[in-house]
Amino acid sequence: MKVLVINCGSSSLKYQLIDSQTEEVLAKGLCERIGIDGALTHQPAGKDKIQTTPAMPDHKTAIGIVLEQLTDKENGVVESLDEIGAVGHRIVHGGEKFTKSCIITEEVIKEVEECSVFAPLHNPAGLIGVRACQELMPNLPMAAVFDTAFHQTMPEKAYLYGIPRKYYDEDGIRRYGFHGTSHQFVSSEAAKMLGKDIKDLKIIVCHLGNGASVTAVKGGKSVDTSMGLTPLEGLIMGTRSGDMDPAIIEFIANKENKTASEVLNILNKESGVYGLSGGVSSDFRDVKAAKDEGNKAAAAALDAYAYRVAKYIGAYTAAMNGVDAIAFTAGLGENDNLTRAAICEYLGYLGAKIDDEKNDVHGEAAVISTEDSKVALLCVPTNEELMIARDTVALVK
Repeated sequence: MKVLVINCGSSSLKYQLIDSQTEEVLAKGLCERIGIDGALTHQPAGKDKIQTTPAMPDHKTAIGIVLEQLTDKENGVVESLDEIGAVGHRIVHGGEKFTKSCIITEEVIKEVEECSVFAPLHNPAGLIGVRACQELMPNLPMAAVFDTAFHQTMPEKAYLYGIPRKYYDEDGIRRYGFHGTSHQFVSSEAAKMLGKDIKDLKIIVCHLGNGASVTAVKGGKSVDTSMGLTPLEGLIMGTRSGDMDPAIIEFIANKENKTASEVLNILNKESGVYGLSGGVSSDFRDVKAAKDEGNKAAAAALDAYAYRVAKYIGAYTAAMNGVDAIAFTAGLGENDNLTRAAICEYLGYLGAKIDDEKNDVHGEAAVISTEDSKVALLCVPTNEELMIARDTVALVK
């Protein structure tokens, strides 16, 4: 079965067409500037990227253009849309209602809309993609795969906040966690790499990109994760602050005469490595270049980043009463050997030893620990789109 995976943002749309039997990506691409002027990057397998600027006034038009590209005589990869068996949609927030992926129905759409209060930018965009696909491919089964679903196995002690209970009972305020599809995929792949049953393993997955999170996976289930009600909690990230004293919000609001929403905008978009480095960049490559040139703020930002990741690894080792493997993934985790090494410098108490030669990998699956390391250290490329395709096929079949 060929599965079309759709990931809609407010003004963008990522897609992949995957052959579920071989798990080969037949084509992938990105629609940007939807509702503005439109830009498309389309790449059939084994061919160069094709970049065009078709008008994309809305997501329905964008998806229509994607379908035209997939069936194009010259650059397409299927002769007709009849070859596509299902569509898998990434939905960011499923609240407590969705503990696993599901077939999309009108009832599911309604419940996803209700969860939009927790993801006001992401959920509505995801549903726009669903509606557009339903109009253009009305008879095709479609699945919703949730970023939060994998974390619904967390126990109450892990997801409750230390605030009056009524805010959870009445409003659903709790830790939900994100990047669930990635954490599920990477923990499963890590077990395969080690040749062990995931049910017997305690794994810490470090999803380190511009957005970043750490998850404790015990026996194949998420038992704790660093992101919270929103993706703002947890690690220092590209532009997000991560954990901090909540009183800082009031302090900044009073000092600069800003609303709480304006301060949250600072914490989401002007903080993290970008803010700590003095505005150098949210791109770690730029921040490292600045550090090499003697920029002390850039050096401090990178030190703080690695330190925070190491602290979460320590916390989740305690939460699981041990750890068998630590897996690094996502843009930074997969490609930056220096950041992996900086984090692992803190892990001597675990008997975890990184092998510098093995660690010199970029975007490849590899065990990067020494032979005598008591904890396996791994680099594991994530593949959220493949995980979405797998879930979709399982539901459709």
